[in-house]
Amino acid sequence: MNWFTGAVLYVLIWWVALFAVLPIGTKAVSEADPSSGWRGTPAQVRLQRTLIITTLVAAVIWVGCYLLISGPWLSFRSGWLALPAD
Repeated sequence: MNWFTGAVLYVLIWWVALFAVLPIGTKAVSEADPSSGWRGTPAQVRLQRTLIITTLVAAVIWVGCYLLISGPWLSFRSGWLALPAD
């Protein structure tokens, strides 16, 4: 895997991890809007904490993907996934 493929893979993993981590730890506002009944955004956003956690989770997943892709476990050149020789 070259550096560009690794960076693209990290960005994709980071976005998926963001949407997985985003609802963790959020609490709705205690009182709904009197006119519409809608609760809206969370009481405390804590966006910086969410971004840091997302970055750490994405880094761990990326390292796992890197080891899987660059290691001998998943290869189309040799092993049980290899194409048959002509």
